[in-house]
Amino acid sequence: MTRGRILIVEDEADLAWVEQFNLEGEGYDVRVALEGRAAIAALAAFQPHVMILDLMLPLVNGWDVLAKANELPRGRRPLVIVVSAVAGARDQVRAEDMGVGSFLQKPFDMDDLVRMVGEKFASNGRPSESSGPPEPAV
Repeated sequence: MTRGRILIVEDEADLAWVEQFNLEGEGYDVRVALEGRAAIAALAAFQPHVMILDLMLPLVNGWDVLAKANELPRGRRPLVIVVSAVAGARDQVRAEDMGVGSFLQKPFDMDDLVRMVGEKFASNGRPSESSGPPEPAV
């Protein structure tokens, strides 16, 4: 049994492979999407507990992937770690407004990423409920 499902959304294939290798070594079931459209498809098909998301992606950017993730029912929204080389303070605020609680600036230490992922998962091997944006009032 795995510790949980992780979707890595990263267009730099070498970096995605290193992330996948390290996280699979920690016992997680990991899938990689190298562009935004594949990430959106994987959100539905793979139903990740945690998504590691680069913001600068071809075809569909990371912001649009994050918006699609936030459209999922609250119990199916992955917890998100944003990883980006170009994002500044304004992007961090925007990400926080969209429910992101963790942010890593590239280049980063792989141990930091593994630690952040571990923090996203609850003691039973599954993450706690997403703190994403509140449900719309009906």
